[in-house]
Amino acid sequence: MRRHPLAIATLAALAIGLAACERSPSSAETTPAATAAAATTIGIDLAGIDQAVKPGDDFEAHANGAWAAKATIPDDRSSIGAFLVAFEKAEQRQKELVQGLAASSPAAGSDEARIADYYNAFMDEAGIEARGIAPLQPELDAIAAIADKTALAAKLGADLRADVDPLNATDLTTDRLFGLFVSQGLDDPSKNIGYLLQGGLGMPDRDYYLSGDKEMADLRDKYRAYIAALLRQAGIADAEAKAKSIYALEEKIAKAHAPIADTQDVHKANHVWALADFARRAPGLDWNAYFEAAGLDAQPALDVWQPDAIGGLSKLVASEPLDAWKDWLAFHALDRNAALLPKAFADLAFGFHGTALQGTPKQRDRWKRAIGAVDGALGDAVGKLYVAKYFPAASKQRIEQLVANLLAVFPERIDKLDWMSAETRAKAKQKVATMKVGVGYPDAWRDYSSLEIRADDALGNAQRAELAEYRHQLAKLGQAPDKGEWWMTPQTVNAVNLPLQNALNFPAAILEPPFFDPNADDAANYGAIGAVIGHEISHGFDNLGAEFDADGRLRNWWTPADAEHFKAAGQKLVAQFDAYEALPGLHLKGEQELGENIADLAGLAVAHDAYRKSLDGKEAPVIDGLSGDQRFFLAYAQAWRSKIRDAALRARIATDVHAPARFRAQIVRNLDAWYPAFDVQPGQQLYLAPEQRVKVW
Repeated sequence: MRRHPLAIATLAALAIGLAACERSPSSAETTPAATAAAATTIGIDLAGIDQAVKPGDDFEAHANGAWAAKATIPDDRSSIGAFLVAFEKAEQRQKELVQGLAASSPAAGSDEARIADYYNAFMDEAGIEARGIAPLQPELDAIAAIADKTALAAKLGADLRADVDPLNATDLTTDRLFGLFVSQGLDDPSKNIGYLLQGGLGMPDRDYYLSGDKEMADLRDKYRAYIAALLRQAGIADAEAKAKSIYALEEKIAKAHAPIADTQDVHKANHVWALADFARRAPGLDWNAYFEAAGLDAQPALDVWQPDAIGGLSKLVASEPLDAWKDWLAFHALDRNAALLPKAFADLAFGFHGTALQGTPKQRDRWKRAIGAVDGALGDAVGKLYVAKYFPAASKQRIEQLVANLLAVFPERIDKLDWMSAETRAKAKQKVATMKVGVGYPDAWRDYSSLEIRADDALGNAQRAELAEYRHQLAKLGQAPDKGEWWMTPQTVNAVNLPLQNALNFPAAILEPPFFDPNADDAANYGAIGAVIGHEISHGFDNLGAEFDADGRLRNWWTPADAEHFKAAGQKLVAQFDAYEALPGLHLKGEQELGENIADLAGLAVAHDAYRKSLDGKEAPVIDGLSGDQRFFLAYAQAWRSKIRDAALRARIATDVHAPARFRAQIVRNLDAWYPAFDVQPGQQLYLAPEQRVKVW
């Protein structure tokens, strides 16, 4: 997964596209020196460790090698890893909740009824087959009726939707020409503003269209074939010729796009344009027609995140033939809604997006897709039921205490930074002190009472839910930001740092094994969920988060010398990750992944400090022959265990701001405490001399 430039996400491969991978903590069998309680489990998969691999040569393979030798990626997944323990548990719980409602008769007009009807409509395969393409025909007819470029601009504006997923980076994957994100202003945090983002691509990123790699060229051929096949399935004439035209247009769109690394530079993105200036700054598109159809015409201004790209896309609207745009719109209407059309459409879409792009041979069971669809449309309604049944107050209180422990350690680490000036140090500590932490679930729930959901209209339900979300986001424009707003549902297996809100969200579903187990040894909990919490805190001080002050305002609060030292440390981390080779000839992108790698490094260091502090000066017990520090670091590495298909790995390196999971586990080589814990010596592959170890926070 990826992150929105304004809502920094945290964990890499998550549950989406991953498969089940049980991590079975063994019971603690203490040595005579151990003092751990008998009921406490070690929290480490001892059987997954490969003792034949020295920790100093490949720590990830040492921690997970025996597990990896036996783990098999299921046919309906692109990867398998530890995140699936929590994900599949959350998915099974949602299944019980949603299917229970679907089989009952909830009160009409209630959220429970909306959940039931949405699920039942998605599962009504016979009805979907019988209706054929008819539910989408009004949209296809509207596209066919576009008579000129003004009408085209109005249709493009009417199609605009809000990017509300903080895991999606810069809306590069939206098939709409532009995307919208609503949050507080960079310079004026007192009110919300809209951020206009580049879009228009059917493949994940510009590199898929422009890269000279053979694998990318092969995907381009498969994409063109898919476009033609989908058009033919819809009965559209001249499918081959139209597919060539559609692809040619998207290639031009890709050339206009800003690369991911540029979209991460907030200073390249802070461009507030008055609506009246769009025609001059980005000529080509009838912006008046666009903004009126999008419901943005009353806004005084928008922040244009990628100004050159927005200008380039606007020019293409003027320069490319109207018929090419109409064909492009028709294809994306089909592609976007294929999962809710007859099976032949859904199979074609999965064949490209699942198999070709991710290497996944089998479509997920329909009930799983239905649960995901309900979650996407009615996430808070499901979440409210989820936490009431599965997230006790005791879990919330314990995690809140753990968060407080890590927040207490961060200022102590700041005080020890001999390179940081007193002025910068004071402002950094203020930012930590004012972070708003949300654990488990939001304080307020979304109101879905105006959303119409019908048990016989799967595609219409999805379209109405998407439109309702867009209107919800539009309603926030010009308003004071809600600092307590959540950007994830409680049933999401992830966590997030929101630099504009100076806030953290830790959903209930990630507060489960293997990340958090109330019965596990503290070393394992600090190494797993503690590192997650530390990661999110540290995002407030990564290469992007450090640009924002305690109020979420884009402001330079660093002295020049401090900023230079911070940048130099970051470049060392860039070089370290650039050197990793994921596939033959395919290296990681250290600059693209820098923010996440900084957060991994600083978060792990903070979590380790907090763990050591929790011992109150005593030595941790030895459990199953492992010291406290060994258990801490092993728990961290096992939280990142993963096997991934080559196609999916290639896709993540191209588009993701996170390093692949196995390389994230190797960040331990920068922590001094890791070396004595595993007797890592010079000459071993991960060994770094003390002066070479990267220290950021």
